[in-house]
Amino acid sequence: MPEQSLYERLGGAYGIAGAVDVLVDRLFANAAVNANPAVHAHHGVPANAPGYKFLVTAWSIEATGGPKCYIGEDMVKAHDELSIDQAGFDAVKMEIAATLNFLGVPGAEHDEFMEIIESYRPQVVQAA
Repeated sequence: MPEQSLYERLGGAYGIAGAVDVLVDRLFANAAVNANPAVHAHHGVPANAPGYKFLVTAWSIEATGGPKCYIGEDMVKAHDELSIDQAGFDAVKMEIAATLNFLGVPGAEHDEFMEIIESYRPQVVQAA
């Protein structure tokens, strides 16, 4: 039997959508994440929360080996005007890890997803 993809091990679209729902609410409430005014505007809190959750869910589905469904911009273009620095990336990364812990995601899947997140650091961090 072939090994399941991370997408499948995370519960597929329903599991990932549920996790993103929790994550995005946490990101919107995180002072360190929202210290960058460009990021706050990017989120469009609270009016754009459903759209942002959709994009993060679709991106996560694809990034974990699920079906192609992400309609957003590539990570460089999506973050180009946000001036995200290392601390800003780390704040989001920490919130992602905390959300995975909160939801009880097993260690192997947690680590694999966090490796995916870390692999995008060069594409997201735009400021020194």
